Amino acid sequence: MKKIMLIGICLLAINCKGVSQEKEIKDKTASGSETAENTYPITKTEAEWRAELTDMQFYILRKAGTENAGSSELLNIKKPGTYVCAGCKTPLFSSEHKFDSGTGWPSFDRAIEGNVAYDVDYKIGYERTEEHCAVCGGHLGHVFNDGPGETTGKRHCINGAALQFVPVE
Repeated sequence: MKKIMLIGICLLAINCKGVSQEKEIKDKTASGSETAENTYPITKTEAEWRAELTDMQFYILRKAGTENAGSSELLNIKKPGTYVCAGCKTPLFSSEHKFDSGTGWPSFDRAIEGNVAYDVDYKIGYERTEEHCAVCGGHLGHVFNDGPGETTGKRHCINGAALQFVPVE
């Protein structure tokens, strides 16, 4: 009897479905509209992306990687300009909304409306809001609710390798 109960418990445990690594099927743009996963205006093969991006840009944008804190050349830029997607050049963030979060990654209190899409990310075991380019789907970073209270309260924590800075001329 004990063997049967033990086998039953083991079968139940094996059949339990974990959801910590599952990803939502729908993405939401900043305006709240939903689009099916992987349906972006700019789509390329992995080989095409590899040919156009540096190794680090490919790792961040196409493989949802994270650069080391403090390693981005964009971290301390204070000039006026626009931060664009390194993959497709879509304007994503304005320098007027950049702030020093002390985290080691470029941080902004808001994105350019409609150019950043959001998804749910469980990669480290709990829910986070992932950000990616709404035009090419490139991974940018995550958004948190610990930004400047006097503005939006949001902290868009972005990998510098996912961006290129275009200064105001």
